[in-house]
Amino acid sequence: MKRTLAGLLALTLFGCSVTVEDPPIAEQSQDQRDFDSDGVVNLRDLCADTPHSAVVDNDGCPTSIKRNEENNVRVLFANDSTAIPETYLPEIQRMADFLDTYPETYIELKGYASPVGRAEYNIALSKRRATKVREQLIAEGVAPQRIKAVGFGDLEPIEAESIEATNTLSRRVVARVVGSKGIIVEEWTIFTFRDR
Repeated sequence: MKRTLAGLLALTLFGCSVTVEDPPIAEQSQDQRDFDSDGVVNLRDLCADTPHSAVVDNDGCPTSIKRNEENNVRVLFANDSTAIPETYLPEIQRMADFLDTYPETYIELKGYASPVGRAEYNIALSKRRATKVREQLIAEGVAPQRIKAVGFGDLEPIEAESIEATNTLSRRVVARVVGSKGIIVEEWTIFTFRDR
């Protein structure tokens, strides 16, 4: 009896051996890799260099929001003068840096004169003042085609408490530039620190 049992057990273990074949290997017809590790395969990824922390859309492009910044320049001149006082050179430099940060922007320099003298002379003087600021921006590296200089003469004087103050504040060149830039939205994880 013991022999019969041992024989049956041996038959069960050795006699019924089944060979298992390796499963077939599927061949990929498309590139399924993700070089920038953004979760979108290279085949569909339209933005190959997505920053690691960016929230991405279905095309692998970072999600961004528009942010506007503005910069102003204001230069005051002495009576009947087109010389830029040295105290305004840092302000002109800041505008040149701003224009460098936003290369798609343009600037219109508006020159003015005080309401003294002939209107025709004041228009020419205000244009020369705006042109001087333009030349200084070009010297700071701004492309000439991005800068327009316009003279308005004494059309818009600055109202002040005295005639002297009005004349001083009216001899000016002013400009305002708005730049727009897309800021990438970053994804949040438990390891992200947020500013409070």
